[in-house]
Amino acid sequence: MSSLLPPMSAALLLAVPGAAMAQSQTSGAAKAHEVDEVEVIGRRAGEPTGPQFTAALLDTPKSVTVISRELIEQRGAASLSDVLRTTPGISLGSGEGGTPVGDRPFIRGYEASTDIFIDGVRDLGRFAHEAFNIEQVEIIKGPGSAYSGRGSTGGSINMVSKRPRAENFISGSVGAGTDQYLRSTLDLNRMITDKVAVRLNLMSHQADTPGRDHVDADRYGLAPSIAYRLSDSTSIHLGYYMLRAKDVPDLGHPFALGANAEPAKVRRDNFYGVVGRDARRNNADIGTLTLEHEFSNGFQFTNVTRLAESTSQYIMSRPTIHAASGMVNRDVRTGNRRSETWANQSALRGGFNLAGTRNQFVAGLDFSEEKLLTGATPASALFAVGRTSLANPNANDPVYRGPTLKDFSDRYDALSNRTRTQAAYIFNTTDFNDKWSLNLGLRYDDYDVTDGVVSNRSKFWNYQAGLVYKPRENGSIYLSYGTSSNPSGETAGQSGGADGSAGGGLGGSRPNLDPEENRSFELGTKWDVFNNRLSLTAAIFETEKTNQRATDPVTGEVALIGNNRTRGFELGFSGNVTDAWAVYGGYTYLDPEMLDDGAGTNDGKRLKFIAQNSFSVWSTYTIRKFTVGGGATYMSDRWMNDANTLGVPSYWRYDLMGSYAIDENVNVRVNIQNLTDETIYEGSHVGLFANVGAGRSGFVTLNFNF
Repeated sequence: MSSLLPPMSAALLLAVPGAAMAQSQTSGAAKAHEVDEVEVIGRRAGEPTGPQFTAALLDTPKSVTVISRELIEQRGAASLSDVLRTTPGISLGSGEGGTPVGDRPFIRGYEASTDIFIDGVRDLGRFAHEAFNIEQVEIIKGPGSAYSGRGSTGGSINMVSKRPRAENFISGSVGAGTDQYLRSTLDLNRMITDKVAVRLNLMSHQADTPGRDHVDADRYGLAPSIAYRLSDSTSIHLGYYMLRAKDVPDLGHPFALGANAEPAKVRRDNFYGVVGRDARRNNADIGTLTLEHEFSNGFQFTNVTRLAESTSQYIMSRPTIHAASGMVNRDVRTGNRRSETWANQSALRGGFNLAGTRNQFVAGLDFSEEKLLTGATPASALFAVGRTSLANPNANDPVYRGPTLKDFSDRYDALSNRTRTQAAYIFNTTDFNDKWSLNLGLRYDDYDVTDGVVSNRSKFWNYQAGLVYKPRENGSIYLSYGTSSNPSGETAGQSGGADGSAGGGLGGSRPNLDPEENRSFELGTKWDVFNNRLSLTAAIFETEKTNQRATDPVTGEVALIGNNRTRGFELGFSGNVTDAWAVYGGYTYLDPEMLDDGAGTNDGKRLKFIAQNSFSVWSTYTIRKFTVGGGATYMSDRWMNDANTLGVPSYWRYDLMGSYAIDENVNVRVNIQNLTDETIYEGSHVGLFANVGAGRSGFVTLNFNF
């Protein structure tokens, strides 16, 4: 990269810890971090940036989906959920009260709400993540505790933040549309001296939810950062991220009564909440300091320190049908949580030759303390609201005069849980020759969690191994094996009673269980075609949890007696067919099965929340100053309970986009989302209600870049 930009560029273009270190040892790894690879949907969608990757994506024996900023902006995505709902192999779940509302994705059949990372550091607090400061989203699939620590049974999600660059520019957007949609962003980058660069990202967003009465969102954010090159070999980066969000939470429609039921057949805009009571507030503050140093022998060291705090406060209505009257209950659900994180990560990367082989390694240490705290909610916030009509709900009946979120306590005295982690890992890719390579990874975790009453301490190893064969320079075939661990207390403070014994919280009669163990086999292939502009991938895989937490039907205690499995295959494509024609998408088939739930009640059932078939395609074509694009997303039906008696139907969603370049600095883009105004049910939590997706909407955005 030093040939492309001024000498300090290596310091200024770092996206996450270890990004610069990936550049020096192999030409393939160097290409992973070129600016164009991150910014442009064409030519390639990007490479993963985590320090654990010791080879280019083509040579990595693992399924990784990288979603570029260009694609995020083209599709008009404003949040992480917007990005994930059009990604094959991922389905969305819901919070409800004990399980807080916020981003809750499922990857390859397994929950990943506590496996979301920002620049490689776990983000434990559950809230709705914004997209304004995202450079790219990386979805790493399959058991990945060797990569990311505890959890990651089906995979993990890493959001890469924007960072200062060795250039001067100002860019942004102003958008307006249907449903009171107003969104504006600003991205300012400046070289202060030849050693210092700063960047500032700003965002404001207000909108109603299309097709839903009374449901809206109002948020703003800022993200300043500075990069300073102390010397030719040492640089530091300091970044801060702030988000303030208020909205009306919405659990959607109640399920109809009876066996094999779906959501009640009602108008999509029916809102069963209470105006004046239902509200949610999210705050996030994240500060990150990164130090990087390159030694004279080419080895590189990175250290990252993170301090983060986020809060989630809400009062919401849970709609369920009252069996005797046929009316809808509006039971209140509340939450008042704060997460606090301190983390420090170090990584040393280098390359060496040994016995005729080329080796690229990284070794690292990971220390963190995460706290989840609970604040009180006013007793009057639990004010009972009468039932309402199923067909014609009245959100203003009765008029609510109780407290609002302003009356919530900002003191957080009750400890939901405190987690301390000490970990060490090492990865190495050995190139035997131009055809064969072996990737090995090993991680050790010392994990300690308590909720203030009971505690659990687990020490566990995880590993992964992958063999890669390259029949041609632009293609690879790989076979990999990986493990992951789900220790008790992994989701303490983030799961409720409805999650059952498999929820991962503490408490009960046996909190000191060993971790659940998961292992996965994957056979895949990756090819870069059309002059390396288009990436094609395919993989078949099996993930099995051999000792799932379940309630023993004899003793009534939680024990490691369950077993479940997901088998599947996926196809993916990303990049350019021609200079003018870009495509992105894929198809995933999953067969998630409960093999043994401990009691035999649901053996052979499909795991809840998971679609067997999901498909998405997005394509754009540019003709001079015009770019037209569109996409289709399919999600098959999903069960919302373990017994497979309550489910949500399949759906197709279609989106359109068109843009016109006024000049080289300004363009106008039009987006139409959910073109056919499909009623979409995205998920649930307890199978009593179903979240309703947005209806048709349209908006126009003026984009500028100077």
